[in-house]
Amino acid sequence: MTSKVFIDGEAGTTGLQIRERLEGRRDIELVSIDPDKRKDADERKRLLNSVDAVVLCLPDDAAREAVSLIENDAVKVIDASTAYRVAPDWAYGFAEMSKDQRGRIAASRRISNPGCYPTGFIALTRPLVQAGLIPRDWALSVNAVSGYSGGGKAMIAEFENERDPTYTRAPYRIYAMAQKHKHVPEMQKYAGLARAPIFAPSVGRYYKGMIVEAPLPLAAIGNGSKLEDVHGVLTQFYKGERFVTVAPLAESAALKTLDPEGLNGTNQLKLFVFGHDEEARLVALLDNLGKGASGAAVQNLNLVLGLDEDAGLD
Repeated sequence: MTSKVFIDGEAGTTGLQIRERLEGRRDIELVSIDPDKRKDADERKRLLNSVDAVVLCLPDDAAREAVSLIENDAVKVIDASTAYRVAPDWAYGFAEMSKDQRGRIAASRRISNPGCYPTGFIALTRPLVQAGLIPRDWALSVNAVSGYSGGGKAMIAEFENERDPTYTRAPYRIYAMAQKHKHVPEMQKYAGLARAPIFAPSVGRYYKGMIVEAPLPLAAIGNGSKLEDVHGVLTQFYKGERFVTVAPLAESAALKTLDPEGLNGTNQLKLFVFGHDEEARLVALLDNLGKGASGAAVQNLNLVLGLDEDAGLD
């Protein structure tokens, strides 16, 4: 039996990536709106209510509008925007976040796909907060760099289209300096923190791939935790996971650098623990369009439809 899936916003960066991962699958039938009816509200509403699952690849307001149009209680929704990331009645679509999160996703009709930066940050910090190695009220910071595709069409034009007025030749730049980035609420909530982390995002002149870092001053925290303790908690937490792995300490110690494009084209998230017993440098490597967006959406779609979780991934 095949499941019908409608990608609302399939022409966008994330939508195209999701479609590419789903095309050719025998267990999925992709449904698209007729190009001549893209502005036909009735046709869009009909499609939203006629499929088994909808994947929303839209801006926040448009995503909210789409959800309001769905009257069929049987339709499962996966939203890739930030509209419902911290909504209590939506399942957060990071399957590896806890041992029961897969079950929550599978049982839900509304799943919010995580942000790319939060995926790395939560993966690094949540297990350590739960284990008491990071105090809940600790003032964490997160430094990250992403490929410019993470900013959608506007940022892609900024780095690729010389005719666009915003076009830049900058090899690297920081942004969101007002410290009000929309990813911060989900970082705080799902990491289990009492205060919001300081978020310092940046973008480089390359298309996709990202590194997310969380410095951890073990000596300043003063709870006796050592580098091996940090690594041990993360390793045990993600033991047996297909898409989230933790590099052995020896592998991390042997590295001289880390390429943000190292996991491009995959749904993998790899965690590293660098440093020593006084201070640790926690690092997550992932594809911002893979495990940080389209790959996670397909993984969530598989779970909510009762399909093989790995289907269409890697």
